[in-house]
Parts: sequence; structure tokens; C-alpha cells
Amino acid sequence: MFFDHGTPTEYTGSRKADLLIENLKKLVAPAISVLESDSTIRNFVEAVGTSFPLFLGFGVDESLISEYGAKYKNKAWFSVAKDFSEDMMALYDFDKVPALVSINSKYHEQSIFYGPFDDGAFLEDFIRQSLLPLTVPINKETVKMLNDDGRKVVLTFLEDGESDENSLRLIKVLRSAATANRDLVFGYVGVKQWEEFTETFDVSKSSQLPKMIVWDKNEEYEVVEGPERLEEGDYGTQISRFLEGYRAGRTIKKKLGGHSPTLLGVNPIYILIVLVAVLVVMMYFSGQGEEDHRPRQRAHED
Repeated sequence: MFFDHGTPTEYTGSRKADLLIENLKKLVAPAISVLESDSTIRNFVEAVGTSFPLFLGFGVDESLISEYGAKYKNKAWFSVAKDFSEDMMALYDFDKVPALVSINSKYHEQSIFYGPFDDGAFLEDFIRQSLLPLTVPINKETVKMLNDDGRKVVLTFLEDGESDENSLRLIKVLRSAATANRDLVFGYVGVKQWEEFTETFDVSKSSQLPKMIVWDKNEEYEVVEGPERLEEGDYGTQISRFLEGYRAGRTIKKKLGGHSPTLLGVNPIYILIVLVAVLVVMMYFSGQGEEDHRPRQRAHED
């Protein structure tokens, strides 16, 4: 629990030392920072680091994004630049105002929203989608980020998601698919990196990889009918066929395995079993206490 100006706030961020400092720094910062010059913009961008996405509003009225700055305060940095030069326009690659620039330095991504700013739905969609990179490397930290996003996840399983050249080539194609299908989250995970997680989907080192599924982030996922394995070569065509089959409803629904971690890190059935066991033990000792007390009470009366 963290107290922000006396108000208790639940802390759900990372416990790693460096990330813990970044999270705490974010929690005590204002929802929106107002930047008055090129130098303050540069200093602000440098100071916030790369742990969180950054939204820079150029020529954007603070009131238009204040609601989202407060709503997503713990997930991103928000700022508006009131005075800036053409150098800033060239640096952040926008050619007109108002413009909201989204920067995710950790994943080397940047995107620009030119409006409409008076339509909250479009603006919030842009902000919400920009909180995640186009292709999310699934690990114990990023999997928690998916929970707050309402989109389903197109999940690709790889043998090695970090150093295999063929996998890295596929990830680039996934980025292109993600750009054209923003109603879905595109993620990938290497069996070598997190086999405990991939086994939840019946994927192990002996599986035919790479393969794709669509995950609802709960207990179900869908496999598109047809060949599951992506063959080396024209990945773009194969991914397009996969998405076409998914959108047409040509899928088979499956349940997650019961022995592996979910978004919460532990399968809910295990949590239920533990709670029931604790309740039974408490009831048992409570009953024992009453039985021990009754004889003593009768002896006293005698």
C-alpha cells in the first residue's frame, strides 16, 4: 500500500529495485505536466526514462486530455507543450497541430494522433492502444499489462523469442499485422524463455512451432482450423489467412490447462482449494475449542 498525500493507493507494480523507483516516481508526479519551452520538453523526456509510455501534446489543450491523464496516471506519462519550435516538430515527426505524440522508448515505437480531440472515444482508443507495444513480448511483467486491455490476444508461440533469426523475422511481420489490426493485441512468447506459461496452451519444446492462437486472456483460447504451424517463408500470407479464418469464425475453442499459471500467476482453482482448506481447518479448531470448554464449564457448576 502506498500513501499519496495521505490517500492510500494500492501498489501493483514491479518489485524489482530499479522498476520500483520508477513506479514510485510516477505515482507522486502530477497527472499532466505542462512544458513551456524546447529545453523543458527535452529535460522532461530525459527525466521520465523508458519504463512507461509517454504522451506529448503539442498545441493540445490540457483540458482535452486531463481526464485520461488521471485515469491512466499509473501507466503512462502525460504532458502538454505550450511553447515549442519547429525543431520539436522535426524531432517528433509531426507536421501540424494539435498533435498528440505517443512514445514508447522501451520498444522504440512512436505514433501520432491528430484528432478528433472532441471525440473522447477515438482519443481514448489511441491512448489505450498505445500503452502496449505493437507486438508484446510475453513475460511475467508484460502479461499483467494485458489484463487492463479489452482486446483479445493473437498469441504466437516460438522456440526462441530472443535470438533465433527466423523468429525475429516473424516478429517483424507480426508488427505489420498488428498495425493493420488494432482491434487485437499481438503477442509472442518463446518456449525457451517461459515454458511454464506455454504449457498452459499445450505447447512445449516438442511442439511444431511457430504456431498461433487467439486468447481471451481468461480460461479459453481459439485455434483456427487448418494447419497450426507457420511454415518458414511467406509469413505475411499465412498470418493473413489465420486472421481471415478467425474473423470468419472458423475456429475451435479450447480450455487452458489446469496446471499452469494464468494472468494472475496461479490457476484460480488452486486458490479456491487453498481457501476451502483454510476454512475447514478453522472450523475444525473452532469446534475443538467449544468441546474443550464445555466440560470445564460443567465441572465448575458441580
